[in-house]
Amino acid sequence: MKARIYQPSKNAMQSGRAKTDFWLLECDDETRRGPESLMGWTSASDTKGEIRMKFDTAEDAVAFAKKKGWEYTVATPQARIITPRNYVDNFRKPAPVLKTSESK
Repeated sequence: MKARIYQPSKNAMQSGRAKTDFWLLECDDETRRGPESLMGWTSASDTKGEIRMKFDTAEDAVAFAKKKGWEYTVATPQARIITPRNYVDNFRKPAPVLKTSESK
């Protein structure tokens, strides 16, 4: 069984970064999903693809995957880049272009 270990990104609908301080272990689907014959819903023959576990650290998730004998990949989170800005910068006009006597 293959598993993916990652730290979830922040919710795009909110400005805060709540619920991002843990690591998730998700199992990949081993069988292909397809439409069910009676209702037409999407279904799969295995339920291991529904496993989603939370861990405090990536090391705990890796230890759990090793204990179960699962193959795993760890996705490192991208660093957050913060560009410092002032509120005044929103209203500043660009500097005027001055013509000099040499440009004639």
